Amino acid sequence: MDEHLQKLEEKSIFILREAKAEFKNLAILWSTGKDSTASLWLCRKAFFGKIPFPVVHMDTSYKFPEMYQFRDGIAKKWNLNLIVAKNEDALKSGMSPKAGRFECCTQLKTDVLKKVIEQQKFDAVIVSIRRDEHGIRGKERYFSPRDKEFKWDYKDQPPEMWDLYSSISKEASHLRVHPILHWTELDTWMYVKQEGIPVNPLYFAKNGKRYRSLGCMPCTVPIKSNAKNIDEIVEELKTTKISERSGRAQDKEEAYMMQKLRALGYM
Repeated sequence: MDEHLQKLEEKSIFILREAKAEFKNLAILWSTGKDSTASLWLCRKAFFGKIPFPVVHMDTSYKFPEMYQFRDGIAKKWNLNLIVAKNEDALKSGMSPKAGRFECCTQLKTDVLKKVIEQQKFDAVIVSIRRDEHGIRGKERYFSPRDKEFKWDYKDQPPEMWDLYSSISKEASHLRVHPILHWTELDTWMYVKQEGIPVNPLYFAKNGKRYRSLGCMPCTVPIKSNAKNIDEIVEELKTTKISERSGRAQDKEEAYMMQKLRALGYM
């Protein structure tokens, strides 16, 4: 095993085991993207081949067909306790990205997450964000509390020193655990290759384009690329100047949209 990747893996597994020991009712969020699938893999390593808590997929109903196919295939293969969460009322009323990216993400993602946490009484959820992925995510901690309104106070984050992480407080509704916060996009792809982790075929180039970050179909566009396999993606990432989430509409539409969304409880 690559020494750098081994150190990343060891820290992530330590965080996952700390979370499992600390919280009574834990879950992991799974978008079916490369990072959250790598986190599932890390969970399987941390807990001897099984994921001993529910796996939650928030389904906006606007995902790519390939994402649903990938989700169902992996869920069956890895015997996941999969919870598919939807805001059926919002979808029936016609909520879609046409109503505005902020409003759509709030109703079809943030509100869904709030509801599933309340219904299932989760005291912590594992989320596969990375600091390098977006500026606002760089302000996060490994163990990050959310208040009774599910809001994140990015101006008042707990210190984390000497591998000591915050537990949940009376003021918090739940806590977010970020096991791959210290990884980079390149790290994830190198780990995927090393471990043979399955990934969605949308990441690989077809007709000169590929998806670098996966979201809802109306809000995600491919980048120009000829990278048809993981080796070629790794080489591409070593030289690219384009940000990972450049193809995601909510990141470009408004400078502080992600900060607003995350403050309200978005991933």
